[in-house]
Formats: sequence, C-alpha cells, structure tokens
Amino acid sequence: MYAVIKTGGKQHRVTEGDVIAIEKINGDRGEAVVFDQVLMVEKEGDIRVGRPVVEGAKVVGEILAQTKGDKLIVYKTKKRKGYHKKNGHRQQLTSMKIREISI
Repeated sequence: MYAVIKTGGKQHRVTEGDVIAIEKINGDRGEAVVFDQVLMVEKEGDIRVGRPVVEGAKVVGEILAQTKGDKLIVYKTKKRKGYHKKNGHRQQLTSMKIREISI
C-alpha cells in the first residue's frame, strides 16, 4: 500500500514505515502530523486517484527531527562587466516517519 501526498508544494510517494525529508513543518519531536492532501492511494492493486484529492484518505506521520539540508551555492556573473555575486542557502527540513495510511 502506498500513497502520494502533497506538502510544501511538492509531491511525495510514501508507504508505511518510510522516513522522508520534507519542507519544514512546525512541531516538536514525536508529534503526530496528519496529511489530508492525498492525491493517490494504491491498496492491493486497487488504485484510487483524486480530483484533486482522494475523499476521506489521510496519511499520519510522526516528526523525528528538525534539520537543515545541504548548503547550496548560488553564483551569478556577467561576462566582461566585472559583476559577480555569490550567495548560499540551506533549506530547513523536517524528518518524518510515516505511521499510517488510511482510506
């Protein structure tokens, strides 16, 4: 059984027991989070696709940690003009363990 959920402007394919890193969600370690924007659910060959979400479906996850992603370097330059700009970014992430998928 797996589901496709939408969170943080992205879509994630999850199964029970998966550990995923998603964009930061406010909450403490051990707190339960319910994802109600379930776009698709597959259970024993039966596939249900939502328009845009599957009615009554939800995915429950538990927060494991609040972390930061790898550092990204953003470098801009314009040739022959002497212009260059260097910037960095680290995305804040939440590590989640998927506990339950229900239809």
